[in-house]
Amino acid sequence: MVKNKTLPFVITLYVLVLLCIGCKNDKKKPPVITEQQPSIDKSIEIITEVMDFQTVDTITSGWNTFKYVNKSKETHFFLLDKYPEGRTIEDTKRDIMPPFDKGMDLINHGNMDEAMAAFGKLPEWFSIIVFSGGSGLVSPKHTSTTTVKLDSGYYIIECYVKMANGKFHTSMGMTKELVVLDKDSGHTPPKSTIQIELSSTEGIVFVGEVSSGKQIFEVTFKDQIVHENFVGHDINLVRLEENADLEALEAWMNWATPTGLMTPAPEGVLFLGGTNDSPAGSIQYFEVMLQPGNYAFISEVPKAGEKGMFRHFKVTN
Repeated sequence: MVKNKTLPFVITLYVLVLLCIGCKNDKKKPPVITEQQPSIDKSIEIITEVMDFQTVDTITSGWNTFKYVNKSKETHFFLLDKYPEGRTIEDTKRDIMPPFDKGMDLINHGNMDEAMAAFGKLPEWFSIIVFSGGSGLVSPKHTSTTTVKLDSGYYIIECYVKMANGKFHTSMGMTKELVVLDKDSGHTPPKSTIQIELSSTEGIVFVGEVSSGKQIFEVTFKDQIVHENFVGHDINLVRLEENADLEALEAWMNWATPTGLMTPAPEGVLFLGGTNDSPAGSIQYFEVMLQPGNYAFISEVPKAGEKGMFRHFKVTN
């Protein structure tokens, strides 16, 4: 585990500087957004077999439900990144992946100062990417169902869980373009059975017992901030077995450490989806079939417990 305690402060300071600087004018032409295929059904399937996202290239805007099928042998999620106008996946590969890969490699070797220098080479436009939701973590051979509301524009689907050698899944091919058309889907969100509020001040808040069977969780992001590891807060649903190590799980949820989000996931935990980073004021939904047992909601942030973002609960009959 990295013992250098300056990493969270330096990363947070860097992100704040980026937000103040803003983004330079870009003369690159934006991607052409045209409807090249018929409108899709309400459920949009995304399949991962190895290090890939197999799905459609174009969807309509508004409410959309994503069924994420993880057929692989590793834990994954999908996050929808709305890119600033004129930026594409080629900019991702050229300007974003190299600094993150280099910085992570340096963290793995304990070179904190050099890692900060690598992260400092991220482009200014990185700070205005809008992380727009998606699925929480999903264990191998499991499926998640998530409903999000998307504005029209150009998105990148990504997963930055890490391989056993410390390499991000994004660097191994887990990125895909998705164009959201300026045409409303006409869909409406599902009717929730349990309501959750998520914020940087109160953490994860919900009231009442959670029973077994089909549950639809409604997650309201009361606010959103950039945490010490570059990302905002989210919710991941975890089933806890008897051998689950809660301290190991909490530590694993911080990618900015040598073993954080690295394959294999901690023993005794089963990830069942959830909702990924989303802007303040947004609402997302996720659906699960629950069996009686011990569960937890946990956010992918450093020291989730101290922030009220690691909540244990029991599912009753």
